Amino acid sequence: MSAIDIRTLDTVAGIHEAARVLDEVWGEQGTMPANILRALEHAGNYVVGLFDGDRMIGASAAFFGPPAERTMHSHITGIVPGQQGRGLGRHLKEHQRAWALERGVGRITWTFDPLVARNAYFNLAVLGARATEYLVDHYGAMADAVNRGDESDRLMVSWALAEPPAPTPTDAEIQAVVAVPDAIEHLRRSDPVAAAGWRRRVRDDLREHLASGRRIGGFDRRGYLIVG
Repeated sequence: MSAIDIRTLDTVAGIHEAARVLDEVWGEQGTMPANILRALEHAGNYVVGLFDGDRMIGASAAFFGPPAERTMHSHITGIVPGQQGRGLGRHLKEHQRAWALERGVGRITWTFDPLVARNAYFNLAVLGARATEYLVDHYGAMADAVNRGDESDRLMVSWALAEPPAPTPTDAEIQAVVAVPDAIEHLRRSDPVAAAGWRRRVRDDLREHLASGRRIGGFDRRGYLIVG
């Protein structure tokens, strides 16, 4: 990790490169427009680039929530293809955590697609964020290569920065498990009907569990969300 550096983006050139990087990650022009990133940064929000030497290989943007809540919402974080498996997502999140704590923020929220197994594992099992809400078709139709052809359901999670990670339920505490597909991005392209079926099943199951007061408390790498 010695060559990896995370830098605040406070120049026009850096902002435009971050917008280009995010377009590369999502396969769509205008994923996070440079003018929006520039406005967020200039207003004092979190806008950074992840560098391997001089090359930007990732970017992240977050903005402050209601002042009384001392929160920050992490809207987008992306690392270019071919750079996964290096611990870079964890590196970015720890940087974001330290940056937020320095500014009096106690909690970071963000959303993720519960059908994406690697993100579920990272957010719930690695970081120990707590799932708080199921959002149906949260962004509406999305045209990028990752989400195209599917409804944009999301799980909202909350990461308490000064507290221990939310624990995964023990075997005795597990009340249910909810399976997710191995590779939903590929399934959307190869079999959109099957992908839509997965969306409906996971949506119905998770909403029912949350409505019953249960907690989505982790992810097992065998392919299912853990409910306790």
